[in-house]
Amino acid sequence: MGDILAHESELLGLVREYLDFAEFEDTLKTFSKECKIKGKPLCKTVGGSFRDSKSLTIQKDLVAAFDDGDQKVFFSLWEEHIPSSVRDGDSFAQKLEFYLHIHFAIYLLKHSVGRPDKEELDEKISYFKTYLETKGAALSQTTEFLPFYALPFVPNPMVHPSFKELFQDSWTPELKLKLEKFLALIFKASNTPKLLTIYKENGQSNKEMLQQLHQQLVEAERRSMTYLKRYNKIQADYHNLIGVTAELVDSLEATVSGKMITPEYLQSVCVRLFSNQMRQSLAHSVDFTRPGTASTMLRASLAPVKLKDVPLLPSLDYEKLKKDLILGSDRLKAFLLQALRWRLTTSHPGEQRETVLQAYISNDLLDCHSHNQRSVLQLLHSKSDVVRQYMARLINAFASLAEGRLYLAQNTKVLRMLEGRLKEEDKDIITRENVLGALQKFSLRRPLQTAMIQDGLIFWLVDALKDPDCLSDYTLEYSVALLMNLCLRSAGKNMCAKVAGLVLKVLSDLLGHENHEIQPYVNGALYSILSVPSIREEARAMGMEDILRCFIKEGNAEMIRQIEFIIKQLNSEELPDGVLESDDDEDEDDELLNSFISATRLLCSQTLAGMHHPAG
Repeated sequence: MGDILAHESELLGLVREYLDFAEFEDTLKTFSKECKIKGKPLCKTVGGSFRDSKSLTIQKDLVAAFDDGDQKVFFSLWEEHIPSSVRDGDSFAQKLEFYLHIHFAIYLLKHSVGRPDKEELDEKISYFKTYLETKGAALSQTTEFLPFYALPFVPNPMVHPSFKELFQDSWTPELKLKLEKFLALIFKASNTPKLLTIYKENGQSNKEMLQQLHQQLVEAERRSMTYLKRYNKIQADYHNLIGVTAELVDSLEATVSGKMITPEYLQSVCVRLFSNQMRQSLAHSVDFTRPGTASTMLRASLAPVKLKDVPLLPSLDYEKLKKDLILGSDRLKAFLLQALRWRLTTSHPGEQRETVLQAYISNDLLDCHSHNQRSVLQLLHSKSDVVRQYMARLINAFASLAEGRLYLAQNTKVLRMLEGRLKEEDKDIITRENVLGALQKFSLRRPLQTAMIQDGLIFWLVDALKDPDCLSDYTLEYSVALLMNLCLRSAGKNMCAKVAGLVLKVLSDLLGHENHEIQPYVNGALYSILSVPSIREEARAMGMEDILRCFIKEGNAEMIRQIEFIIKQLNSEELPDGVLESDDDEDEDDELLNSFISATRLLCSQTLAGMHHPAG
């Protein structure tokens, strides 16, 4: 109770400040009156009145500079007190700033008695022109503002029909009213009450704690599975040892009775006793007729095995690393991205690699949880081809590991950025290959599959695969594998139905492609989309069965088996109404589809060995 009384005045002040901010006027009057009746002291929150008075002063100074046409004073205050996130990110603020520049550019034309001072007018027009060429250039594609880009070059804007509205009497007061409302809103938002600030900070803290706990849970589950596997192996070895021991005891009893133990029997016992790695070499290279052989082998097998030492990698200063990745030169960024990828791909599979990856994730190396405008992820949009390429390679390396995919999948902006990079990248083949590889690995996660289908990635893939001979083997394989993964979903099949003729043409052309690695994915995509009645009709019309039967004559046993399944699907009856609207895993029990899914998972799980190579 003592603690509450000690802070009561401050707590009541926080409540009062919030009620005032939220404009609960009647509630505030009742609250203040009751506090006064009960003799409760109301502490004015520190800095509250000072902030209010300072905000009012700034607003008055900005409006005064607007009225006086003093653009230097106005924009100096504007840039100092309006947050850059608002100036650069809010569309209303950008438009308002554009019109404010026009206001100051034509101020002398509207307010001068007689002819305005030419030197002063030229200075204002020059200031406006500089704005148009720099910050204002972002609005040059907007129809609303396009005519005003000619303003600095028109000799007499007052008589030009395009600028007629600027010189009407109502234009300046309307702009001033917009400015005053904007300033009132901005400074009110900047005077956030302390109670709201405390709530937001605690909410963010709880969110970060939940993310950390989730990561710890995933790590604990992974370790649990590892220990369970070790336990099962030890248990199996124990049962094997007990069985061998019982047989050896029986053999000892037999020798006491005068029965001989044959070398063949001793060999069979030793083969069962020793580890799998030793069995073949011991069974065929050791002479069991020689005395002492078995005991020598037993001692050797029980001797401590000296495992190859796996060195601990030195820890990194991740804060400095991320700072250099954001602010450093392009050359430094490229070297750092390469080194970080090599650290992951050249690490020893198992605990060392998991330690490296967990360190990357726990320090949010790629800023997947960051809301800052400048983040490591933005390197995907770097102007430097090399930086973009090395960033794509690092993301692809992350996506090659299950924990890495989980980390990247927690923020959909990673997927959106990769999709954007894939569609924009037409110069650097390696960058596009790595982006495509990462997306294919992402497609193993159901929520990301859904997002890719909704974003129309199927259409991009079909368009890219129209000319497979122009694609590298890597791009071809991962494009077809990604297409198949998206076609396994009902939503993906429905997307394909919209361009059924083109999809079937592309897939039938790929059936005869010289790159045989793509065949399981082509077959999987065909088998999946032919479950849609409209696509089956289109396929029958183009003679798909005859095309497929041509490949039965040439293919191997597995290929023949897959094509026979596809033909069976092609000639199957129509599905009941409503099946295509479902997005459940209706195909999970299908034997053929399971084999296709296994093929794409094998592609995804290809070893990281070699990815540290400059071409990898």
